Amino acid sequence: MSDPAQLAAQARYAVYFSPQQGSAWAEAGARWLGRCIDRGQPLAQPLPSGWSAEAFAAITRTPRRYGWHATLKAPFRLGVSRTEAELLFAFRELAKQMHGLELPSLKVQQLGSFLALVPQQPSAALQALAQRCVVDLHDFAATPDEDDITARIAQGKLDAEQQALLRRWCYPHVLHRFRFHLTLTGDLRKLSAAQIAALQAHASAQFSILPQPVLLQALSLCIEPRTGADFLRIAQAELA
Repeated sequence: MSDPAQLAAQARYAVYFSPQQGSAWAEAGARWLGRCIDRGQPLAQPLPSGWSAEAFAAITRTPRRYGWHATLKAPFRLGVSRTEAELLFAFRELAKQMHGLELPSLKVQQLGSFLALVPQQPSAALQALAQRCVVDLHDFAATPDEDDITARIAQGKLDAEQQALLRRWCYPHVLHRFRFHLTLTGDLRKLSAAQIAALQAHASAQFSILPQPVLLQALSLCIEPRTGADFLRIAQAELA
């Protein structure tokens, strides 16, 4: 039988923007990834021409586990003296202190080795909101394991500033290095340029028909209950 304390220690929490359940954006994103972040059940995916269900499920496997979202505060484990109830309270109090906003126009584009929906103009209000999620909830995060930090730095993908951010805030893509995005695929490096272009065109066709601007009116608190499990939304807090 699993030890509840050990399971609790495995849990990771994250603060996301995840579109309101039932909205056009929530439904389109859930169908694209093949899973609803609220209900958890699998969904039929809109297949690009020439793709099998298995191939498309494979290319969306990584973001499917995290659910349809944009990260505001990356996954973290609770510090030893912190509880989920305390985190929930602080999360809701933080939401009361921030205002909702309209996201700049979102467009499908390639970010590094994956596809995502990305704002086409900068937004100081969006950057400030993400920064508050990182900074104001940082005291709830456990001190990261030094071996994990060293291993991530050893991959060679982080510059000196990002390494410093990783050590200070447990994640390298924060503060002024934050870039809002809704992830659509996993690693595309094994695909041909033509395959990537076709996949991007298919994603654009799916999401360009949705209403814009997208409103960021609430924060979502999500949980990975144990290592490797799918993330689920456990709370949503409306912004002022």
